[in-house]
Amino acid sequence: MVGIAMVMAIAIGIPLGVLITRWSKLRTPVLGLTNVVQTIPSLALFGFLLPLPWLAARSERVAITALALYALLPIISNTYAGIAGIDPAVREVGRGMGMTDLQLLIKVELPLAMGTIMAGIRVATVIAIGVATIAAAVGAGGLGEFVFRGLAMVDNRLILAGAIPAAVLALAADFVLGLVQKRLQRYR
Repeated sequence: MVGIAMVMAIAIGIPLGVLITRWSKLRTPVLGLTNVVQTIPSLALFGFLLPLPWLAARSERVAITALALYALLPIISNTYAGIAGIDPAVREVGRGMGMTDLQLLIKVELPLAMGTIMAGIRVATVIAIGVATIAAAVGAGGLGEFVFRGLAMVDNRLILAGAIPAAVLALAADFVLGLVQKRLQRYR
């Protein structure tokens, strides 16, 4: 679920982050909306998504949609920060070389901002893994089933059977994505 949600969030978040660097009027509404989504408690967000006809047909769809929504803020804000933080002189050099806006974006801005963008993806992935355990509350399965079953039975071993693997998975994803981030920053 987390993998699919992250692919969706990256496919939506990076273009939105680029878009708000181009049209500053969109920055406040886009970041404001993603900030609002981030502040909604996860169980409440699952509850808001359940009545939607196509999503509610399968609980995994509800979970994936919620996880993708939670992952958007770090991806969009880091994409914006990475591109906006590029030295204007670098852009001028690209323009002086005759680059179009699209060439400048693909060949200069995105490669230079990739370390920052990757940091957003890294944070979003860890958040998504943590929230995915709560998806069991809407029947989406996963490690959260052990946690909720353990809570219902007041069995700490069962709770830990779900919590420890989820934590290890989040730490492993953070470590691997951290290595990717360092590699991308090295090639700037």
